[in-house]
Amino acid sequence: QVRLVESGGGSVQPGGTLRVSCTASGIVFNLYAGSWWRQAPGKQREPVAFISQSGSPDYVGSVKGRFTISRDNARNTMYLQMDNLNLEDTATYYCNLGGAQSGYWGQGTQVTVSS
Repeated sequence: QVRLVESGGGSVQPGGTLRVSCTASGIVFNLYAGSWWRQAPGKQREPVAFISQSGSPDYVGSVKGRFTISRDNARNTMYLQMDNLNLEDTATYYCNLGGAQSGYWGQGTQVTVSS
């Protein structure tokens, strides 16, 4: 059974930093491209960052220069380092392996940015 477990969310002030993690089990982690998505209240889920099997990253425009996606294939874990957070980053963050259409999703972790 495939399971993705996110952790590391929380509450920070604007300008703050958080790192969220996604640990996978029941899957050959290094065979799958990964991504982070987020969903704010009342909005659709949207992509944030992508990472290839070998670790090449790509970012959606609004987070470029502030967020860093990475992965540790030896630990079956993917990370999202979030720096200089702003109010618009408040959302539930989800990890995905294998693509949005037919891949696997975690349960989500809440990130709240407030002053």
